[in-house]
Amino acid sequence: MTKSEHYIAMEARYGAHNYHPLPVVLAKGDGPYVWDCEGKRYYDFLSAYSAVNQGHCHPKIVEAMCEQAHLLTLSSRAFYNNCLGEWEKYITEYFGYQKVLPMNTGAEADETALKLARRWGVKNKGIPNDKVTIVCCDGNFHGRTITIVSMSNDPESYADYGPLTPGFIRIPYNDTNALETVLQQHGTSVAGFLLEPIQGEAGVYVPDEGYLKKCYDICKKHNVLFMADEVQTGIGRTGKMLACDHENVRPDILILGKALSGGAFPVSAVLADDDIMLNIKPGEHGSTFGGNPIAAKVSIAALKVVKDENLMEKADYLGRIFREEMYAIKSDMVEKVRGKGLLNAVIIRPKNGKQAWDVCMAMKDLGVLAKPTHTHIIRFAPPLVITEDQLREALAIIKTAIHSFD
Repeated sequence: MTKSEHYIAMEARYGAHNYHPLPVVLAKGDGPYVWDCEGKRYYDFLSAYSAVNQGHCHPKIVEAMCEQAHLLTLSSRAFYNNCLGEWEKYITEYFGYQKVLPMNTGAEADETALKLARRWGVKNKGIPNDKVTIVCCDGNFHGRTITIVSMSNDPESYADYGPLTPGFIRIPYNDTNALETVLQQHGTSVAGFLLEPIQGEAGVYVPDEGYLKKCYDICKKHNVLFMADEVQTGIGRTGKMLACDHENVRPDILILGKALSGGAFPVSAVLADDDIMLNIKPGEHGSTFGGNPIAAKVSIAALKVVKDENLMEKADYLGRIFREEMYAIKSDMVEKVRGKGLLNAVIIRPKNGKQAWDVCMAMKDLGVLAKPTHTHIIRFAPPLVITEDQLREALAIIKTAIHSFD
């Protein structure tokens, strides 16, 4: 039994079976590369679902984490610490908001945003407490809590977890008419509209140009908060700092996570202005680890790396190369290519019983790691620090893997 087989067997024996990973056991990472237990090197084209935009083990982020870990790791919010205020000032100025509420995970940040919107709906808009509604989209993925899966139309997310949380209306994604209609009918009870600017788990579903701006304008018309889940699309991934920046839309509530720490530490955040954020008073929401000193230092370092290394511009430039090369593949397995920046997907047409999983296995054997979403879509999201030469080398591997099924 190899080391990798040993660790896979241990997870199967002792861990919950709530994931189905590719059979590769990673032991080391650096930039766009990861290595398995046997020392084989791979290109990472998933980036921990876009958490590792800054590359694996970025030295500036790791240094910030280690330096703070020797000083103070956790104070809880029962006391002040000398790192949180610095981070709060930095991130609010970085994204242009008056206030930030720190959490740890993307799901926690989405839950926080939902609570903020509901509280604003009651306190500011005057909606009766038992009538507050949030509008969301088909195909959404905002996390795994009971309330969040209650918004989902994917049975794998919500089935057999009832009773589900009420207070949501789901409409088709990329359909401004549907949003206008539902707000005309229910607008007086709707506090917020929550969406992903690009739906990642749905298969990198990029909406029509102008969709975000139209949705924002409709929300303003009906006094509804526009809430953007940029946990996966934010922090440079799509070629802009935020995916909403492509249409110059400033969300009323901005939800961030994943690459907010460069994948080094769980850090998430919700940003909003005072009229929304200050509806939550002391004792009404919080997190023991939210805003801890390590998270604050790591997040500042991670955000600095994005600007200092021009990762937004790199994502835009390299993303165009990726899509051009994928479009050029002459294979009947490649049905469609879509994406923005370095968040892309290839829709795989089944062939001789082989599907997206089989293509990912072939890529793994050749040295590129990616993962299917659903059974027919492969999501490609390498670290933004990847160079053009590295990208082209990985593209050659991806092409070879796809052509192996010809």
